[in-house]
Amino acid sequence: MKTVFAKPASVERKWYILDAEGKVLGRVAAKVASIVRGKNKTNFVPHQEIGDFVVVINADKIVVTGRKAEQKMYYRHTGYVGGLKANNFEAVIARHPEMPLENAIKGMLPKGPLGRKMAKNVKIYAGTEHPHASQKPVPIEA
Repeated sequence: MKTVFAKPASVERKWYILDAEGKVLGRVAAKVASIVRGKNKTNFVPHQEIGDFVVVINADKIVVTGRKAEQKMYYRHTGYVGGLKANNFEAVIARHPEMPLENAIKGMLPKGPLGRKMAKNVKIYAGTEHPHASQKPVPIEA
C-alpha cells in the first residue's frame, strides 16, 4: 500500500470560532484538537498538517466538573533545585485564563515538531474580543 501525501496547494484550510463559555474543558479540548489535526476531513493523513484554524473565545469562563476546580493541579518547574510549583485550577484560571485549555489541547495533539506546528493553529482568548474577524471564522459547537 502506498503512503498518501496531501499536496499543500490542494488542502483547503478554514477558520472556525468556538465559544467556550459554560462548556466543559475536556470536551472543548477534544473538539478543537480533532479539528486542528484534520480528522474532520476526508483526506486526513496522520503525518501531515492539513487541519483547520480554531479561535476559542471566553476561555476564562470554561468549567470543569466535580471538585476538579479545587483538586486539579498544574505543575511547573523553575529550573532550580526544589523549584516545583503547583497551582490548582482556580488559581491558574484566575492568573492565566488561557493556560488550562491550551495545556489540554496540546496534550491531545501529537508529540514532536508536527504537534508543535499544529498547536500554533489554535488561538485562545480570555474574552470575546479577537483580532481574527477578517478571516471570517465559522461558528462551531463543542
